Amino acid sequence: MNILVLHGPNLNLIGVRSAHVGERVTLNKIDRSLREKARELHVTLKSLQTHDATKAITFLQRNRKWAHGLLFTPGPWAKSRYDILDTLELIDISTVEIHLTSEFSVGDYAKGSIFKKAAVSVKKGHPLQVYQEALTKLNEHLSSASSK
Repeated sequence: MNILVLHGPNLNLIGVRSAHVGERVTLNKIDRSLREKARELHVTLKSLQTHDATKAITFLQRNRKWAHGLLFTPGPWAKSRYDILDTLELIDISTVEIHLTSEFSVGDYAKGSIFKKAAVSVKKGHPLQVYQEALTKLNEHLSSASSK
């Protein structure tokens, strides 16, 4: 199974925010823990972190035939990026939307997210756990959909 991982704006600086709460969570640590879970589930990942919605859309469009699903952390895009929402609906990809707890996020982007309607599930939690939970959920969803 092939899964895209799209990290939205400022996830590359999560280490700066995590240092304020006394933890050392980095995007590299998140990706490493996600790759470990992917190996366990026999899933192949392709990942991108960007602040640029155009790059995000290009990533989604270019990989639409390769990917079976998407893990998406929109951050501030959750309130306004209808162009990304349109792309998700056009490529019709099973998506799990990920949001981080308040210690790791400026706002509660999960509340009122425009992507909820395009997602099979929305997960919120600590970065080192929520990505693994989201991957497990997406894998279960895709496995059950393919067995029908």
